Amino acid sequence: MSNVIFDLDGTLLDTGGIVDEVCEEFLVAKYGKQWDGRNPEKRLGKKPLQAAAAIVEDYELPCTPEQFLAETVDLVRGRFRNAKALPGANRLLKHLVAHKIPIAIGSNSYRSFIAEKLAPHSGWAETFPVIVAGDEVQEPKPSPQIFLEAAKQLDATPSRCLVIEDSPTGITAGKAAGMKVVAVPSLPSKASRHLYASADHIISSLLDFKPELWGLPPFQDWIANALPIEPWYISGPVIRGFGRGSKVLGIPTANLPTGAFSKQLAEQVCGIYLGWARLSDKGVFKMVMSVGWNPYFDNAEKTVEPWLLHEFPEDFYGEELRLIVVGYIRPEANFSSLEDLINKIHEDGRIAKAALDVPPYSAFKEDKFLQQ
Repeated sequence: MSNVIFDLDGTLLDTGGIVDEVCEEFLVAKYGKQWDGRNPEKRLGKKPLQAAAAIVEDYELPCTPEQFLAETVDLVRGRFRNAKALPGANRLLKHLVAHKIPIAIGSNSYRSFIAEKLAPHSGWAETFPVIVAGDEVQEPKPSPQIFLEAAKQLDATPSRCLVIEDSPTGITAGKAAGMKVVAVPSLPSKASRHLYASADHIISSLLDFKPELWGLPPFQDWIANALPIEPWYISGPVIRGFGRGSKVLGIPTANLPTGAFSKQLAEQVCGIYLGWARLSDKGVFKMVMSVGWNPYFDNAEKTVEPWLLHEFPEDFYGEELRLIVVGYIRPEANFSSLEDLINKIHEDGRIAKAALDVPPYSAFKEDKFLQQ
C-alpha cells in the first residue's frame, strides 16, 4: 500500500463518548427517558441524520429525526474540543508523515464538524492534505464514493490504498472501493464480530497496527519487547477478585475496585501492560497487568488485574496499591486451553521483568507517585 485513508470518529478520535453524554442528558431532561446506548450498530459510522433517526426509532421519541438533530447538534458540537485522540493515533500519524506516506480522512461526518474536531489537536489539520466529508458526496458510506474521491484527490489507484475503519459501514465502503481494509472495531462484543468479517485484518487498537504487513515502513519504537506509552496512574485498596488467580492459574493477582477510575479505564485499550506497583509500606515492585474482558473467562465487565512480580508470604487484602502503567506488551487474546493461557501469562511476566530493568521503563520506579 502507498496511501492510507482514515475514518475519523471512533478510529482516530473518541467522539462516541461525547454523543453518549449528550444523549443521556438530553433524553432525561426532554423526555424523561434513560439512555442506555442500545443498538449502537445502527448509529456507528452513519451520517448525523441517519444516527438521529435510529435514536428516535429506538427510544420511541415523539419527534422527527430532523427535530432531534436540530436540538442536539449544538450540544454535541460544543464538546468536540473534548474528544481525545484514541490510543496509538498520534504515534501512527507521526510515523506515516515522517515517512512521507500520503494520508487522507474519509468520514461520513459533515465537513464543518470535521474541522471542529481536528482543531484542538495540534498539527492534525495540516497533516491531512485530503479530507472528504459525508456532505461532499452524493452517497455517504456504505457507498464507496467517499473513499474513491479520497483516492482521486491523492492521485492514487484504489488498489494502492489502505483504509483504517472502526465501523461495519466503513468497512463495507472500503471493500466496495476496491481497497484493503483494517478494522479497529468500535463494537467489540461477541455478538458484533460477524459485522467485521469482511475486513482484511482486525486489530484491537491502533497500538497493534503493523505497517510492514501492508508494505509500509515498520515502527522502530518498541524497546525490550514492549511499547513505551504515556504513563497512567491508578490506585485503590486491594479487594477480593474472581478467586481464579491463585486457585485456577497459580498466579496471584491484586484486584482493584474499578469504580474510582472507571472513566480512565474506559479510555484504555484492552491488552497486557507493564509497570510499577507500590503496596502500602511493603515497597515498590515490578508488575504486569491485564486490562479488559479476559476472553477465556468471559468477564461481565472490564477489569484491571495486576500481577505483582514478587513472592509475598501472605495476602494483602485492604492494603493500598498504587500503579504506574508505562508500557504495552500485546493485545488481549483468547486461548484454546487453560495451559496456553497460563504459559502466555508467564511469558508476559518474563517480558515485564526484563523490560523494567531498562530505560525508559526503569526510571518510573522513582516516580513521586510511588514514594508518597
